[in-house]
Amino acid sequence: MTAPEASTPDRARNLGPRAAAANRRALLEAARRVFGSQGAGAPLSAVAKEARVGQGSLYRHFPTRQDLVYAVFAEGVDELEAYADAPGADLRGLLRALLDQMLASTAFLQMLDDRREDRMYELGRRVGRRIDRLLPAARRDGLVGEQLTTDDVMFVIAMLAGALTMLPPTDRERAVNRLAVMMNAPWLPTPSR
Repeated sequence: MTAPEASTPDRARNLGPRAAAANRRALLEAARRVFGSQGAGAPLSAVAKEARVGQGSLYRHFPTRQDLVYAVFAEGVDELEAYADAPGADLRGLLRALLDQMLASTAFLQMLDDRREDRMYELGRRVGRRIDRLLPAARRDGLVGEQLTTDDVMFVIAMLAGALTMLPPTDRERAVNRLAVMMNAPWLPTPSR
């Protein structure tokens, strides 16, 4: 008679439905690592392996690659909202956090099949509402011109997202840092009369 197999650190224990939230979190973290290091073409099986869950768990949480992409973006928007809603938040800080997320998520930008999808639009609207809330203080402090709108800022973000997907990985950080430098100069100052 053989003894039951001992649990080892390398072997995950199946906790069933009780592990759903932890598995989802592990899959999102693994997706960031895997796609961040291997790029947009990394297989989903690598994400499941990195998260130490079965592929069945991956597909229960994220039936399609697009569902996984959306979940990563949604989590990022949650983080941006938390920043923007905290006391002392400012537009520059929010935009810097967004730029850092974009740089870390370039592979996810490349995987978007359809940016016009309603749920992606809603994520953009959520970011826009936070920008809209912080923009008046930035105007008052002279960081941006009176005529700069939330739509203008969102347009710049969309342009950078497109540029990041086209740039070689070696140039992406420089592009994000260049935009950050431009953000530290007053944007579109009010014209003198």
